[in-house]
Amino acid sequence: MAVLVIADHDNSTLKDNTHKTVTAATKLSGDIDVLVAGQNAKAVADAAARIAGVRKVLLAESPELGEGLAEAFEALVAPLMANYDAVLTPATSQGKNFSPRIAAKLDVAQISDVVEVVDASTFVRPIYAGNALETVQSSDAKKVITVRPTVFKAAAEGGSASVETIPAAAAPAKTHFVDQQLVKSARPELSGAKIVVSGGRAMGSAEEFQRVIDPLADKLGAAVGASRAAVDAGYAPNDYQVGQTGKVVAPELYIAIGISGAIQHLAGMKDSKVIVAINKDGDAPIFQVADYGLVADYKTAVPELMDALSQAGK
Repeated sequence: MAVLVIADHDNSTLKDNTHKTVTAATKLSGDIDVLVAGQNAKAVADAAARIAGVRKVLLAESPELGEGLAEAFEALVAPLMANYDAVLTPATSQGKNFSPRIAAKLDVAQISDVVEVVDASTFVRPIYAGNALETVQSSDAKKVITVRPTVFKAAAEGGSASVETIPAAAAPAKTHFVDQQLVKSARPELSGAKIVVSGGRAMGSAEEFQRVIDPLADKLGAAVGASRAAVDAGYAPNDYQVGQTGKVVAPELYIAIGISGAIQHLAGMKDSKVIVAINKDGDAPIFQVADYGLVADYKTAVPELMDALSQAGK
């Protein structure tokens, strides 16, 4: 079985999600190639070649691929699938954008958000906001799979795969990249951070959210997250949202402040290694998944935590 993994990168750095997707691909028991599609991404291809278990790296470059246009990815990947039995990509916003187009082009059913590979045709995926797991079996000749990277260990380094440059497809006729606005921050990226501090609707305002959550995150070197309720209320931007319709995270430490623990939110963070919850409602659902829970008002608990961290840092 030949498997193609589409690398997750920013045209300069290979993201850890790629290593984790390669781990999922190894469960399919076949030769694994990695596709690096972007622009000026030779360094990314060289990094992908060092992943253990990778046979070959394919490098395709064009402005459209560098801009992440789904149409450009579909036009590139669909013809390549003549040589592969399965294509895997991390279930990131970009992966979720172009994978359905590839599946439609190949006339197969996409297998989404896989958390376990049983064999070459059987997969496990969460349903009902992560409250149940569904085992699906596909008889399609070609498999188009998105992988939840947070549940797989990263593949080791030490590989020495060759890098082969392939031509990119022609530019899409009807789709053009216009602009993007990136939020720059010194904090770690939310989806890959080892520590995440999240705030909920109890913050009451954007100013209070920033006053409470940001200093604690900076103290811990953590990323900032938020519940959907906090985002919908305008306390935090959309890219902070953790949950079923936001980002799925699995950090070493997840601190939930003023978050009740709705099913939608738990689906995005319950795989965290250690969960700490601070909420004045002792019956809040977040305490059912928390490793450590403090029933207290965050207005008292967070300053005390900041003081304790300051004392520990002396």
